[in-house]
Amino acid sequence: MFKAPYYKSDGKKGKARALPEAIFDGVVNEPVMHQAVKAYLNNQRQGTASAKTRSDVRGGSRKPWRQKGTGRARQGTIRAVQWEGGGVAFPPIPHSWRTRIPKKVRTLARRSALNDRAESDRVVLVDLPEMEAPKTRDLVAFLQGMELEGKTLILTDGPNRNVYLSARNLEQIQVMAFGDESVYDVLWANTVVIEKAAMDAAEAGASEDSEAKAAPKKKAPAKKKAAARRVDDAETVEAEAAPEVEAPEAEADADEATADADADASEDTAEAAADEVTDAEDADSEADTDEEKTDA
Repeated sequence: MFKAPYYKSDGKKGKARALPEAIFDGVVNEPVMHQAVKAYLNNQRQGTASAKTRSDVRGGSRKPWRQKGTGRARQGTIRAVQWEGGGVAFPPIPHSWRTRIPKKVRTLARRSALNDRAESDRVVLVDLPEMEAPKTRDLVAFLQGMELEGKTLILTDGPNRNVYLSARNLEQIQVMAFGDESVYDVLWANTVVIEKAAMDAAEAGASEDSEAKAAPKKKAPAKKKAAARRVDDAETVEAEAAPEVEAPEAEADADEATADADADASEDTAEAAADEVTDAEDADSEADTDEEKTDA
């Protein structure tokens, strides 16, 4: 376990405090730190450098002199790379230098950088003085009381505008919120000054995460799962075995269709009976006519 010197807000030195093992675990992975720093520097590049090739330079379409007989070297264009005013061989082309590394790699690199500073006793815990307004003189006097040498990185508990503005015009001091620093920022500084409140909050968050990961996940008992499965199967069987119930509208339509069919049948029967009566009357009239003719 690493320990770091502790300074109060009035500049007096207190008892050394232990650094949380969740962050300062002693692991220093140099290849990962190199990868993170390289990605950080690549991401700072604008990628706007550009130059023209011989095909982009204006002019030079004519051969400067004939191929043979002049005693000079053969030339095809005055815009070749060896000519003044010509193109550039393998020129820089605008492109993105954006480099991305996995989140776990970034976390490991940041932890390794903090461990590297802690191993060298270059991590300091402080209670920053409350500043009602930005004052560079007060911040410099507070840091001088700790006798720090070289570049200093101050990590505050969340954004602290007054401290940031107080150190903005100091080349050797950089201020940012704890957690926002990159591996490059930690390695840039000779001493890392961390506000104690920020370290306490980080330790509490790390402990909560570890407890959440260690807590066992509750699983439903096998008997309850089997019972629920049997209930679902029974409901499915009942739904398949239940008779289909016709809608009231469908029954009414069927009754109307039956009534219409009966009415049509009765009309056909009446028409058939009327036709039979008519045929009988016609037959009787014809018989009477035949009898009258016979008598005559």
